[in-house]
Amino acid sequence: MPFVAINCSSFSADLLESELFGYKAGAFTGAVRDKKGLFEEAQHGSIFLDEIGEMSLELQAKLLRVLENKTFIKLGDTQTTKVNIRIMAATNRDLQKEADEGKFRLDLFYRLSVFTISLPSLNERRGDIEILAKYYLKQFADKAGKPVKMTDEFVTLLNNHQWKGNIRELKNVMERAVILADDTLTPDVLPPQFDNQNTNSNSLDLQSIEKQHISKVLAHTKGNKTETARLLGIGLTTLYRKIEEYGLA
Repeated sequence: MPFVAINCSSFSADLLESELFGYKAGAFTGAVRDKKGLFEEAQHGSIFLDEIGEMSLELQAKLLRVLENKTFIKLGDTQTTKVNIRIMAATNRDLQKEADEGKFRLDLFYRLSVFTISLPSLNERRGDIEILAKYYLKQFADKAGKPVKMTDEFVTLLNNHQWKGNIRELKNVMERAVILADDTLTPDVLPPQFDNQNTNSNSLDLQSIEKQHISKVLAHTKGNKTETARLLGIGLTTLYRKIEEYGLA
């Protein structure tokens, strides 16, 4: 059966509503034809609502109706649509606290929390860091088409880092490291926020290192500036400035 996932923080309230419920032609400017929402797309299957704590209170009320009655009304429609789906949700917020403060509907919280899985942060399960790093290393090395291995110093820095961004941060760090490395992941391919004081990178020309890194990532993305900025963890405007500064255009 279908599995549909959506990140609730990626859309405005109005756009998220149209994505979830769909709309009828003429419901708003630009709605030239009927559109199915994700609830309909997930019919007889599952829908995963990531970052549900970001959903507006008004939309939470409409979601509660789907949970209670398995029905909803599309934008611009007068008839109800019936669905039979399983709803799963995730959040990095304390929804119990949010509900107590009036920032999340208490009735929706209790309706969603029939079965709850609490996932500890990466900092609370440090034994997983190296295992996950090896998994992403293989994934990105295969994608790049080059054999890459990690040094002990590299792994030590991973284990000592405070992973505020959890697994997503680790994944991005590993992708960046594989792009920048030749065949070995050493501390100098880690982002600046890592503790690299025991490496010899401080003795090198930092501007030369930065220029080399940007050049490698640009080559990897085939000149895609947006993807390059994402991998480097900098803004697009900053990337363009660096490209001009280092003559990489």
